[in-house]
Amino acid sequence: MVGGQADVKLVSNAMANATRRKIMAMLVEKERTRAEVEQAAGASMLDYHLQMLQQAGLADIKEEQIVLTEFGKNFMETKAEKPAEARKDLSGTMPLKITEVRQLLPCIADVSKFRIIARLEPNLGGALKLLEPLFPRGRYSERIGALIIQKGNVLITLYSTGNVTMTMISSEAEARAVLESLKETINKAIASGITPVARERVMVDHAEIYKYLPRTDCKICGEQSCYAFAIRLVAGETALEKCTPLLEPRFATSLETLRALREYL
Repeated sequence: MVGGQADVKLVSNAMANATRRKIMAMLVEKERTRAEVEQAAGASMLDYHLQMLQQAGLADIKEEQIVLTEFGKNFMETKAEKPAEARKDLSGTMPLKITEVRQLLPCIADVSKFRIIARLEPNLGGALKLLEPLFPRGRYSERIGALIIQKGNVLITLYSTGNVTMTMISSEAEARAVLESLKETINKAIASGITPVARERVMVDHAEIYKYLPRTDCKICGEQSCYAFAIRLVAGETALEKCTPLLEPRFATSLETLRALREYL
């Protein structure tokens, strides 16, 4: 997977330090203010530690609040529990139900759209990977333990823990309709007990990647334009992390989407 090893290295480096592990453990309990983290973890090199966690996609700073990202939550959950065992079939899998839908942030790519977080229960654990063939543009990511599904401009990330994120959603009503369709498709497969047959994976192109880049042509990444960066990223000739403006809080939703789309490369 292009960029996968770079991501693994970033996360490994971030979690190799005792102070950063302590910060992550604190954030699992609840989001913290900078003052709370400084009091517990110390002021020495705090900015550096927080930057390392941000670059790895594990934590984010919103004003003076420090919070886990969705990837950070999923990462810590997999560390706290035994990894879900891979399943060979859908036997014993329970039907899903929607238990939560809430709006989080406007989408950077389109301010008229929203990023939604939701929850499906019970979690699918090791059965999630088996469901990839149900969706024409679905891709299971071993790295984050999630099924990434693209439906038009909507990008859905269903985690093995039951958490769901969706980008480019126009309203809560649309979010619920997408979730209902997702639930029905999965529950139909569970009821039949027949594991979907594997199929050829669909890829993304550079135009799709470009939509979620800052599009400022700042050249920080070393390319002449964001469009050129998108072309080289799809070709495997550069890494997403070279676009450092994406680490700014205002691009948080775009960065999450790009990390998900990268699973198709």
